[in-house]
Amino acid sequence: MRKHIWVLLLLAITLFGNKTFAQTNRAVSAPITIENYYKVKWGHADEFIALWKKNHYPLLKKLQEKGDIISIKAETPIIHSSEDSRWDFKVIITFKTEHLAFDYSVIEPFKKLLFPDSENYAKAEEHRFELVIAHWDVPVEAVTLN
Repeated sequence: MRKHIWVLLLLAITLFGNKTFAQTNRAVSAPITIENYYKVKWGHADEFIALWKKNHYPLLKKLQEKGDIISIKAETPIIHSSEDSRWDFKVIITFKTEHLAFDYSVIEPFKKLLFPDSENYAKAEEHRFELVIAHWDVPVEAVTLN
């Protein structure tokens, strides 16, 4: 029984310590940058990017106008890499707060405003994601070099 208490106590200290560490390293209201990577079916990068610009970028622009997003930047590689490390489209978004970065409901009001034909919008988004082989999001932070 004593062993279980010590294990629970150690677990509680570890969890509390990690929470305190996370809170001291990133204030809740601090901006956060997330890089979104998309790997799409070979030969369909242009189609994917066009659909992204038509259906997703306007939502992000609305969030930027509202002040929830600080910046939006998109990139595509100039040359190809190996298939296992290949990505076709990267979007770098800096959100005003970490909460806004992970609260996907913030775009809902703008979907109805920008895309009143929700059925066509849903079909276009479904097709966009049919083109995706892999997608990953990476929260990043700047490293001070000096």
